[in-house]
Amino acid sequence: MESFEDLELENFSTEMDGHVGILRIDRPPANAHDLDMIIELQSAVESVRFDETVRVAVLASGNDRFFSTGFDINVLQDESASHIGKASQTSKETIMKMRTTDTLFIAAVDGHCMGGGLEFALACDLRYIGNDEEYNIGVPEVDLGLIPGEAGTQLLPRYVGRSKALKMMISGETLNPEEGHEIGLFDELVPAGDAEKEALEFAQEVAQLPNKAVGFDKLAVNEGMELSLWDALAHERELQNQLFDTPGAKEGIAAFLEKRDPDFVGAELGDKEVKKLSQVESER
Repeated sequence: MESFEDLELENFSTEMDGHVGILRIDRPPANAHDLDMIIELQSAVESVRFDETVRVAVLASGNDRFFSTGFDINVLQDESASHIGKASQTSKETIMKMRTTDTLFIAAVDGHCMGGGLEFALACDLRYIGNDEEYNIGVPEVDLGLIPGEAGTQLLPRYVGRSKALKMMISGETLNPEEGHEIGLFDELVPAGDAEKEALEFAQEVAQLPNKAVGFDKLAVNEGMELSLWDALAHERELQNQLFDTPGAKEGIAAFLEKRDPDFVGAELGDKEVKKLSQVESER
């Protein structure tokens, strides 16, 4: 498994900023995607999953006009229904890998974000968007006689509610960033051109936190919301029990008792010796 920083992709660029991995979509002219791009995204997500140095991932764009316009219309026209169906399924599987990987994904959107592009953003755990009223946001697949087939019919109502999601899909209406923020599509509305910068600043803060605890917060929410309450509480209990034996929890408890700032990064990456609770107690 290649490290995130060493990935060589045609449709994305990768960069490490400290312990934050930045994945920028780069498929001119409009970052529309095809099967090759989806497979590369899948590879990048798997790299994030296994690369312990990547403590937060930011999905952004290398294009100053487009985040992504979704699936390439030319491919829809040229390929068979079977091929498109398999590509759509691969995209769904990739999106679910993003949602079930215990690393936080943050979308930084500065540009048009339509169709499958919006579905990629919805796959992330948090979404920042630049406030430019010319940016178009929506799921216009109905105009092609299609539906948002890369998890959009399921993710969209989970963020904006059933009725609003259905209206967006049926009407193909286009929103601007402020409207998208108001209905809950985006978590942070920032000055146009600053989405990646603002997302990265927050990501750097998160990267200093106990990584396993942050990841388990994500899994408890994403997976628990699909379960009954009792099953979700059992899932929460199991995740909590696993955390007690992690370097992050040991470092956090030791730092609290020693009245010092914790070094979660050092403890979790093996750069700092984590004292056992008994050692801390004996030294007090």
